[in-house]
Amino acid sequence: MISREDLGERRERTFLVLAGIFLCAMTLLNVIGITRFVQLGPMALAVGVLPYPLTFLCTDLICELYGKSRANFLVTVGLGLNFFILLVLLLGNSIPAVPAENMPPWQILQLAAPVALPNGDIVEQSVGLYQLIYATTSGAVFASMLAYVAAQYCDVQLFHFWKRVTKGKHLWIRNNFSTLMSQMVDSVMVITVTFGAAFMRGDIAFQALLVLIGSNYLFKAMMALLDTGPLYLAVYYLRKYLHLQPNETACPGGTVGTA
Repeated sequence: MISREDLGERRERTFLVLAGIFLCAMTLLNVIGITRFVQLGPMALAVGVLPYPLTFLCTDLICELYGKSRANFLVTVGLGLNFFILLVLLLGNSIPAVPAENMPPWQILQLAAPVALPNGDIVEQSVGLYQLIYATTSGAVFASMLAYVAAQYCDVQLFHFWKRVTKGKHLWIRNNFSTLMSQMVDSVMVITVTFGAAFMRGDIAFQALLVLIGSNYLFKAMMALLDTGPLYLAVYYLRKYLHLQPNETACPGGTVGTA
């Protein structure tokens, strides 16, 4: 029989792991962001989008096992981390760099061809790796923050809405319907805000904008449907591991609440 103190520590460690995966995937979205686009079949995706569906899986697990308030808390922490990333990028860009003659060769990135950024700037010459990451990331972080706030809070609210409607049954309904709807919000917002200025200037066609939105949503929707099985397995085993009955949620101190 596990003690209350050990059980409380087990629950907090599990929450920490889920929170760590969530924050890591979200940070990767902002750091590597649109530094590269990849082709997956008919989908054209920013490489930063690849780990992003994990954030919705983690929030759904936390909603199910720890409740709405814990999930909202994690989303708020993620928002603060977004601000921190933006602050570090701005700070790093504002501090004078080491003179080029004193810079090690491995810190210089040679660009073979001009790179067009979402804000319309063109990188045409050799730049430092940090400057390239800053140029391709800093402009997209603001769009990411808006989409993040809207989509993640939407996901948490919809998850518990469908849980109330189904009276705690049919996990697949609240998982898929909350994620599919919130990811639509995320895909539309992040693409339109990131590339909106370029579209208004005529630098990107409306059709290309639709392709980016469609590709982002198609990938996220596919991942949302595919994670239904892993979600069921994770909930089943974690409920046993955390000593939680159906519709019970873990609370601080080893206590339980009702979802």
